[in-house]
Amino acid sequence: MKRTVLVTGASKGIGQAIAQKLSQDGFNIVIHYHNDKQGAVDTQQSIEQSGCEARLLQFDVSDRLQCQQVIEADIEQHGAYYGIVNNAGIIRDGAFPALTENDWDAVIHTDLDSFYNVLHPCIMPMIGLRSGGRIIVISSVSGIVGNRGQVNYSAAKAGLIGASKALALELAKRKITVNCIAPGLIDTGILAMEPIALQEAMKMIPLKRMGQVEEVAGLASYLMSDLAGYVTRQVVSINGGMV
Repeated sequence: MKRTVLVTGASKGIGQAIAQKLSQDGFNIVIHYHNDKQGAVDTQQSIEQSGCEARLLQFDVSDRLQCQQVIEADIEQHGAYYGIVNNAGIIRDGAFPALTENDWDAVIHTDLDSFYNVLHPCIMPMIGLRSGGRIIVISSVSGIVGNRGQVNYSAAKAGLIGASKALALELAKRKITVNCIAPGLIDTGILAMEPIALQEAMKMIPLKRMGQVEEVAGLASYLMSDLAGYVTRQVVSINGGMV
């Protein structure tokens, strides 16, 4: 039987690339989206055109009850997930003195609370498979070093790293690995940086370019594979050597 992987935020960008790559690796893909249904359909069609299987799942990762109800219903109908890629997130950047309560809460609820909201309904069914499993959490370089203008985002992404390391210890005896990917500056096709800011960012990247979503997907492919069975509780940076 084919293993199934849930990828949150799979309607575009890094999540879409990961979903497409994992389908090529032979996994059935559950494509999560919140508002961008057309993007999710595009992801599904690209997967199905290559002869692989995918289905859509819609919910708000910041809504705990909705996550529980939708995920539990999907698992009851189709069975437990072998793997989860916790990728969905938002940014609300701004200097801290100007950061509103809504900016803080939206990012924390979406980027950090989603760790619990998405993973909690999945864990016991995953354990019940008795075949191990893989959990990949998409953090950020901001969660490691902090980033100016991203106090809320940096806090959320750092929290994901701490939560992932703790969960990895709990699940190791079940042969379920938990790892973080910490991307740096990645070209998702919707870069919102001014040219001058981009030029300054390049000074910190020895490879002198942005990363591609396919490169992040390649790393996720490895961490989801059987070859990564001895890799857990790690934070793997993919940032062009950013200093």
